[in-house]
Amino acid sequence: MANNDTIKKTVTVTLLLCIVCSVVVSTAAVLLRPMQEANQELDFRSNILSAAGLQDVEGSVDEVFAKRVETRVVNLETGEFTDAKDPQSYDQWEAANDPSESLDLSQAQDIASIGRRENYAEVYMIRTPEGELQSVVLPVRGYGLWSTLYGFMAVKPDGNTVAGLTFYEHAETPGLGGEVDNPKWKSIWEGKQIYGEDGNVQLSVVKGSVDPSAPESQYKVDGLSGATLTSRGVDGLVEFWLGDLGFKSFLKNLREGEA
Repeated sequence: MANNDTIKKTVTVTLLLCIVCSVVVSTAAVLLRPMQEANQELDFRSNILSAAGLQDVEGSVDEVFAKRVETRVVNLETGEFTDAKDPQSYDQWEAANDPSESLDLSQAQDIASIGRRENYAEVYMIRTPEGELQSVVLPVRGYGLWSTLYGFMAVKPDGNTVAGLTFYEHAETPGLGGEVDNPKWKSIWEGKQIYGEDGNVQLSVVKGSVDPSAPESQYKVDGLSGATLTSRGVDGLVEFWLGDLGFKSFLKNLREGEA
């Protein structure tokens, strides 16, 4: 009687099982990829609407986005809209890693710790149902304690007043740096002013709480308790993306009616 417990047969069965499992996993990954990409796009759009305060508007995310959001591409050097990139296909994160499509930041310039800055960026023009500009949503990113925080900041048409802020991707510590997701903390950004009388970014995240009656409190946001490095990261990304190398020129054009 043949022995079925030989090493050769055991190895053969194991290899066949591994091959079958690999095929199943690979097939599932391929089949599920379109669904995963669709869910990622849905989440991306949902966060843009959240930054703009449109998360509770009646209708699906795609419906509200189609009716209220106009996606444009901005040349970050000039602050002007451009047709050089198609907003439907342009990937600014990919561009940021391409030396021919981005700027290599010096240590002094790189206050957000992003390494390179893309030459062109997408912006999202939020319209009222009547078609008037309500706010513009800007993509922002910067390194916190453990990860790069990716988010959106909404700015009113005056180019100087924050309308909202949200983060959609990060790996900060839950309960500490992860409090960037706390609706209460995000709500205190609304109405804050960005630029001082000298035209430079004055908006900042401070240590502790802000006294609303204190001078220049309109430029200050409470720091995250127990998350000093994450707070500094948010402060750095705000200063960078609203500064000379970010969207400052674009917001100036918006303020002056030239965007």
